Amino acid sequence: MATDVAVYAGEDLGRYAFPGGHPFGPYRLQAFLAEFDRRGYARRAELRESVRSVQADIELFHTREYVDWVRDKSATGHGYFDGGDTPVYPGVYEAASTVVGTTLAAVEHLMSGRCRRAFVPIAGLHHARRDETAGFCIFNDCGIAIEALRRRHGARRIAYVDIDAHHGDGVYYAYENDPDLIFADIHEDGRHLYPGTGGVEERGTGPALGTKLNIPMPAGAGDSDFMEAWEVVEAFIDAARPEFILFQCGVDSLAGDPVTHLVYSAAAHAHAARRLCVLADRHSAGRLLGLGGGGYDAGNIAQGWNAVIEQFLSAPHRDSD
Repeated sequence: MATDVAVYAGEDLGRYAFPGGHPFGPYRLQAFLAEFDRRGYARRAELRESVRSVQADIELFHTREYVDWVRDKSATGHGYFDGGDTPVYPGVYEAASTVVGTTLAAVEHLMSGRCRRAFVPIAGLHHARRDETAGFCIFNDCGIAIEALRRRHGARRIAYVDIDAHHGDGVYYAYENDPDLIFADIHEDGRHLYPGTGGVEERGTGPALGTKLNIPMPAGAGDSDFMEAWEVVEAFIDAARPEFILFQCGVDSLAGDPVTHLVYSAAAHAHAARRLCVLADRHSAGRLLGLGGGGYDAGNIAQGWNAVIEQFLSAPHRDSD
């Protein structure tokens, strides 16, 4: 019998965290789980362990040369993968592989019909390119999930919805000319925040023109601004009728994050999650995968991600069209 919600929160997943006071530190999984337990969600959701991927999984999206390079760097245990944002530490290859494997395990669980929604807190590493690390992201589990859905499950029309404060550039540019990847991203204006991309004019290219939606938000934008932008996103996704929905729900867009300048409350994430449940039930046989994404304040992580879980648990079932 299928469960409503599966949550992947094994200890190994928390090893994808950078040392030395880095914003993407080990406190993130702990903050989520403490609030998850406090709310009693462990009694209502199916808790599942993290899973390590194999190299062939990672190469669904990334080049073999890049994956080999990451493994070699990890073995040295020092330096950076990029210009200074993403440090190397011993075992980081294995940790990044666990993010990939756990996201893929969630995809398999959803596609098998054993759950209707799934959530992976340490996931949604949307900046990594096919051959490049960027912005704390080594392997792009979002892109890997898209490739797995297509090659292993025959899904074509996939929606990727991103409300992280940072533009999901690693996903956008990988699928910029792919008309079957429906991309909708509400993020802080790139003129003021890394990675500096995601303007309204970026709507896809070639046969994919019009299948991508970027909504940059001004610094200081709050819940009312988000709700207005969300109406556009919801109509866009609804019209696309996707077979599967990926939801990158980074909480660095909440007020008080030390890295960004948006001031949403957890109500924004709850609203997005609730409405995506409706769309998933309407078009995707309920299949909705939440990926934690960014967020660098422990309180925001606790409240924002659990607001998503709450909606996953409480959303009423509706038959697909």
